[in-house]
Amino acid sequence: MSERLPPAGVDLFDVERLLLTEAAEPPLPPQDAEARDRVWNMAVRANPALFDGPVVACRGLKRTGPRTLHLSWVRVTYRHYALRRVPGATALPSLFVNVVQPTDDGRVLVARMSPSTAAPGRWQLPGGSLEPPQGGAVLDEPALAGQAARELVEELGTGAAPEDLKLWVVTRGENGSVGLTYLAPALPEATLRADFTAAAAAECAQGREPELDDIALLRSPDELAVLTGPHADYLEPIVRRFSGCR
Repeated sequence: MSERLPPAGVDLFDVERLLLTEAAEPPLPPQDAEARDRVWNMAVRANPALFDGPVVACRGLKRTGPRTLHLSWVRVTYRHYALRRVPGATALPSLFVNVVQPTDDGRVLVARMSPSTAAPGRWQLPGGSLEPPQGGAVLDEPALAGQAARELVEELGTGAAPEDLKLWVVTRGENGSVGLTYLAPALPEATLRADFTAAAAAECAQGREPELDDIALLRSPDELAVLTGPHADYLEPIVRRFSGCR
């Protein structure tokens, strides 16, 4: 199914058209539901910043034509992913949007998650879990771009219009998680750093810890080696593709 198998076991799919269909959540045995809740409650006690908000999980991903993917999705909450820590249980793969934000000199921005997040210290692209539509809205490509643009504003303070974001590649990680990666217009380094500093200050002024606590600008995947801490599994393949390295 994949066109290329980069390092770290991450599949990358070139895509021009993405078809989306809502599906039903698979039934969960009562014992797995009880174990999931126990694991979730323990996680919340360890990190009270966690919240059980609505998110979208991936039910299936398949190619239906040249550069066309069909994605079926399910409404769940963050609690669902506690199933990953329940022996014998099956959790649906997570589904998220993220953004390649380039500089005008050809580098790409990567960001580090804050200590209070579910992945403290992890380097990744700006982005987040996909949220289900509300109030009769539909989940389509414009809605996806809108969520990607919102992540840029919330995490980096950078205001890209949804119509200026291009669906660039779809990734499937080692645990099956699916990422919808958008490409944003290039910006000067000074603008990116000033926007990030202002966004972080605004969060702190509201008494909240920013979701991201640092950014770095990379010209090649080799530079990832200097970033201490865990890396998202898709990060090296994405930076490699953007930099043109083979």
